[in-house]
Amino acid sequence: MRTNRIGRVIEGIRDRIATRLLNAGDRLPSVRRCAALFGVSPATVVEAYDRMVAEGLITAVPRSGFFVSSRAAAPQSPSQRAPARDHAIDPFWVSRQSLDSPDAADKPGCGWLPSDWLPQRALARALRDVGKDGALLTDYGTTAGDPVLRRQIALRLAGEGLLCDPEQILLTGSGTQAIDLICRLLLRAGDAVLLDDPCYFNYQALLAAHGARAISVPFAANGPDPAGFAEVVAAHRPRLYITNSALHNPTGGRLTLPTAHRLPVIAAAHGMIIVEDDIFADFAPGAPTMAVLDGLSGVIRIGSFSKTLSASLRTGYIAARPEWIGALADLQLATGFGGPSPLAAGVISQVLASGTYRRHMDDLRRKLDRTRHTVGQRLAALGVVPQGDPQGGFTLWCRLPDGQDSAQLAGRCLDQGVILAPGNVFSPSQSAAAFLRFNVTQTSDRALRVLAQAMEA
Repeated sequence: MRTNRIGRVIEGIRDRIATRLLNAGDRLPSVRRCAALFGVSPATVVEAYDRMVAEGLITAVPRSGFFVSSRAAAPQSPSQRAPARDHAIDPFWVSRQSLDSPDAADKPGCGWLPSDWLPQRALARALRDVGKDGALLTDYGTTAGDPVLRRQIALRLAGEGLLCDPEQILLTGSGTQAIDLICRLLLRAGDAVLLDDPCYFNYQALLAAHGARAISVPFAANGPDPAGFAEVVAAHRPRLYITNSALHNPTGGRLTLPTAHRLPVIAAAHGMIIVEDDIFADFAPGAPTMAVLDGLSGVIRIGSFSKTLSASLRTGYIAARPEWIGALADLQLATGFGGPSPLAAGVISQVLASGTYRRHMDDLRRKLDRTRHTVGQRLAALGVVPQGDPQGGFTLWCRLPDGQDSAQLAGRCLDQGVILAPGNVFSPSQSAAAFLRFNVTQTSDRALRVLAQAMEA
């Protein structure tokens, strides 16, 4: 028990150094003050400080106190701050492999559609038309982003039942940047953030970059169990809950209507804000979302067009309370000097206005339904069994046969130019070694053959 308390002090000081709350040469809190800060005894702090001195993290100066060493305060990347993991299950590693591998590689573990599944002609036509405006080719965007696109997004949200003014919408460079801005605004180093288990792996990477603590709740086919959710929230008092509800990544599940009603009530009772990342919402229209039921009171809605239109013309958005939008716009100005590219926003706006996007999504959903079914059957024939009954999207969350480890399979397949996404990448508790997430649009015949061979090795 005492070992846990000592570890809590050490990790707390590490977090403060990693997030620059403490810099090289800064004096640490006195023993008594630190004991009060972490709720431990002075003897526990003395032992924690002694261990950090031995490690070189801090230095002791007689009659002056303890100070951060220059070596400890060297810059760290988010991957260095994150818990140590084998490379086969490191989310940064998976992202780099997916993004940096040759075009010839098979990428059933990646999180995007092939380019020929996207409306290239419509995008090229819009790019030509929008590019005739010379200012869009040369000028900065406005702080909140293109007003025409914000109005279109507000109308689209109204079609879902979420009524909000365009002034409650902030355009961002991507969905990931949207979450980053929210974390900058609402989190402090050491804050707890609730994630699903499993969840989109980059949530964990973002929280590591902000020095936040990830805690998790199991996500079943229809979302977290409300009773278990309430217990975790009461025990850890997280500041945020970041989730997908319309279409969950990686499981393909969605919240039931009763669960979508219940979770915001639990969150509000404990002062927790919900960040609903519905980047996949257009793949599953009509699915219950907490933002619609809550009315943006304690829920922040974010979205993006990178999965449905273009990852190159990246544009995301945040829909939230007006007072939060103003603060988030200031943060975006401070960190990126304005909103997303006005050229990218103009192209997306034109595609939306032309009706092309609606027809594209209708066709895409039908094509994905067929492909999920076909690939699911082929995986099942290998003993790799899709879980649940995904109602949309392009991923399948699959259980491996007994005795198979997804990280080991990922390593063997990588040697053959096939990039997989092993289950523990998505699991904060590291309890998904028997699972793989497959992008059905990127799962080629060759990828399936390589997987079969790797399972027999």
